[in-house]
Amino acid sequence: MASGVFAVLDDITALMDDVALATKVATRKTTGILGDDLAVNAEKATGFLANRELPVLWSITKGSLLNKLIIVPLALLLNAFFPVAITFILLLGGCYLAYEGAEKIVEYLGSVLKKKPSVVASPEPAEPAPTQEQAKIKAAVTTDFILSVEIVIIALGTVAGQSTPVQILTVSAVALLATVGVYGLVALIVRMDDAGHRLIKASAGKGIRSTIGHGLVGALPIVIRLLSVVGTLALLLVAGGIFIHNVPYLHTLHTGLPATVNEFGIGLAVGLLLTGLLALVKLFRSAPRVSNAN
Repeated sequence: MASGVFAVLDDITALMDDVALATKVATRKTTGILGDDLAVNAEKATGFLANRELPVLWSITKGSLLNKLIIVPLALLLNAFFPVAITFILLLGGCYLAYEGAEKIVEYLGSVLKKKPSVVASPEPAEPAPTQEQAKIKAAVTTDFILSVEIVIIALGTVAGQSTPVQILTVSAVALLATVGVYGLVALIVRMDDAGHRLIKASAGKGIRSTIGHGLVGALPIVIRLLSVVGTLALLLVAGGIFIHNVPYLHTLHTGLPATVNEFGIGLAVGLLLTGLLALVKLFRSAPRVSNAN
């Protein structure tokens, strides 16, 4: 009886060792996408009132965990029974990320090039803050879903030759680490100013702590602006990477340029194409219909 228990414990220990090693490899493989995930989600989690930052971030984190609960079992099932579907899912997700990144660039360029009207129009009623908040949370969770698919697929690819228990535990561990790690760092970023104010208050405005506190408070707006730029670039880079690795023609295309430039260029091209197509669809829908009645 005792020997049977020890045998089971040995099997569990061996399984955990395999999972730990596989998780380490998978985490290293997903480092790039995790960095992009951090930049994108940090940018999306900012821009709220100070007292709403952590509640909003918690809502996004819960949405991210729900995403992982959906994606992990679905990816494992598709990988076992219908692996070709994973490629199509990745490509659709890449289209969404490319569109979102390109749309931000188009909106920014439009705001820069747009001339101020000579006559000030009457302002439209502002959208209620709760509605704006829910819209940003929904957009952040949707983007997290696409990035989570990429993370889970990459992690699954690193353990494709392992046993089913190792695959399940490794992918689950990477998915959980992605959510906890990314949103933990996002929480630290968005609360930089609070930490700075506390240091200033505790030091009575003097000494090294006061200097650090003022530095944190002054750095937050710069960090947020940088995250906005990096987050947009990350969307296009991730999208371009998805296309290059899953479209045979693009995968074998050699431009002589660095891989990062290729990924950004392809992501931007697809995003601009989708942005233009959607703009045309909206234009046709808003065009007045001519009646043919006699």
